[in-house]
Amino acid sequence: MGLHKLIAIYDDNKITIEGATDLAYSDDVRKRFESYHWNVLEIDGHDLEQIHQALETAKNEAQRPTLIVARTHIAHGAPNLHDSSKAHGAPLGDDEIKAAKQNLGLPADQAFYVPDEVRAQGKARAEEMAGIEKQWNTLLDEYRKKHPEKAALWDNYHSDTLPDDLSDCLPTFDKAVATRAASGSVLQELAKVVPNLVGGSADLAPSNNTMLKEYGSVGPDSFTGRNLHFGIREHAMGGMLNGMALHGGLRVYGATFFVFLDYCRPSVRLAAIMGLPVVYVFTHDSFFVGEDGPTHQPVEQLASLRCMPNMTVIRPADATETAAAWIAAMKNLSGPSVLVLTRQKLPLIDRNLHPPASEVEKGAYVLWQSADGNPDLVLLASGSEVSLAFDAGRELAKDHVVRVVSMPSWELFEKQDEAYRAQVVPRDCKARLAIEAGSGLGWKKYVGDNGIVLCMDHFGASAPYTVLEEKFGFTVKNILNQARALLKT
Repeated sequence: MGLHKLIAIYDDNKITIEGATDLAYSDDVRKRFESYHWNVLEIDGHDLEQIHQALETAKNEAQRPTLIVARTHIAHGAPNLHDSSKAHGAPLGDDEIKAAKQNLGLPADQAFYVPDEVRAQGKARAEEMAGIEKQWNTLLDEYRKKHPEKAALWDNYHSDTLPDDLSDCLPTFDKAVATRAASGSVLQELAKVVPNLVGGSADLAPSNNTMLKEYGSVGPDSFTGRNLHFGIREHAMGGMLNGMALHGGLRVYGATFFVFLDYCRPSVRLAAIMGLPVVYVFTHDSFFVGEDGPTHQPVEQLASLRCMPNMTVIRPADATETAAAWIAAMKNLSGPSVLVLTRQKLPLIDRNLHPPASEVEKGAYVLWQSADGNPDLVLLASGSEVSLAFDAGRELAKDHVVRVVSMPSWELFEKQDEAYRAQVVPRDCKARLAIEAGSGLGWKKYVGDNGIVLCMDHFGASAPYTVLEEKFGFTVKNILNQARALLKT
C-alpha cells in the first residue's frame, strides 16, 4: 500500500524467556522487511541522538513504511543482569535495583527518583504541546465555519451515528437464498446510506459476498475506494480492522470462512477486550459445507465464540433475519459482532404470517405456535435449523401445542429482561428440544435438565450436505422421534 506514515520500531535485545533468541531464531530481519518493500534503519536503541535521527528520517520517507531496528540490551545498566534472560520475566530485585542506580549515578536510597532537569523538560514540553493543541483547535474552528457540511459529516463519522431510517434501506427477498448471499445484498444497500462503511475479505470476497460493487478498491496511492483486499491473512485482517476501529471515523467489517476463525481469533479476542464495533462476516457455517469435509466444517466455532466475553454472535435463519442481523450489528457499539452465515440456500420465512425479522434484535422470539395457550413442546433453533424445526413442528402440531423459537443470538437474548425471556421460553414447559448444526455446549441452559439437544458433538464427514443431514440425524423424521420420546417423559 505504500503507507509511508507507518513507522514500526523493533526492539531487538536478542533475549527470550528461555535464553538467547538464537536458540530458535535465525531470521535476517533487515532482509525480510526489505523484501516486503519497507525502508529499514538500524540504530543503537540506547543512543538518544540516533533514535531522534531515525525518526526524522522515517518521517521524511515518502513512499515506504519504515522499520527501525533498535539494538538494545535487556536490563541495561544493571551490572549483574545486563543481557540476561533472567531479567525477561522477573523483577530485578532490591539489591540489583540499588546496584543499577549506583551504576547510573542515581540516589540508591530513593524508591522513585526524577532529576530536576527531567521535571523541567517535561513541564516545558507540556506547555509546548498545549500551544500546538490550541493552534489545532483554532484551525478546526475555522474549518467548521468554512465547511459546515463536511464538518458535520466528520462529527457524524466519529460519533458512529447511523441514519434514523436505516431499516428502510434494506432489500426485500422473495425466494430461498443462502444467508451469505442475502448478506451481500444487504451490504450493497447499507453502503449507500452509511458512507463510512468499509471492509473486505481475507481473499474470499466472491464467496463471502462482501465486495461493495459500486465502489473501488483501496490500493497504493488510491484511498477513495471502500473495498479492502487483505489477502490470505486472517490474523492481519483482524488487526487492521481493530486499528481502524480504534482510530475512529470508519465502520469496518471483515470476512472469511467460519472455520478460519482460528487464524484470526487473537485479533477477534482483542476486539472484544477493547470493545471495538468490528463486524465479522463468517460464512460456510456448519457441516452443511458438505464435500469440503471435516477440516472445513466448523462444528466447535459457535460455542467457542459464545463463551468469549463482550462478543455478540448472530446466526440468522433466513434472508430477512440476515438483514435484521446487519442492523443489530451496526447498532452494537460496545463490542464486536459476528454474523454466522450459510453456504446453502434457506427457505424464506413469510413475514406476513410470522413476526417481523426485526425481532432478531431481541436475540430470540416466538416465530410460530400451533395453537393458543401454553405449549406442550418448545423447539428452539438457530440458522439453517429453524426451517427444520418449522417442518417438524407442523407435523407434531397434529397432536400437541407446539412452539417454534428462532434463537439467532444468545447474547442479545440474555440482554432482555427476565419477563421477556420467560415469555419466549416458558419455565413450566419442560419438553424443550434445541436443534443446531454445531456443538451442543451451552444449550442445556435453555432446554433444562429434561430437554434434548440435537447437535454435532463430533467432527463431520465429506459428502454432499443432503447425505450428511441424513447421516447425522438433522431430518424431520429424527426430530419427530426425539420430540415424541421427550413428550412421553
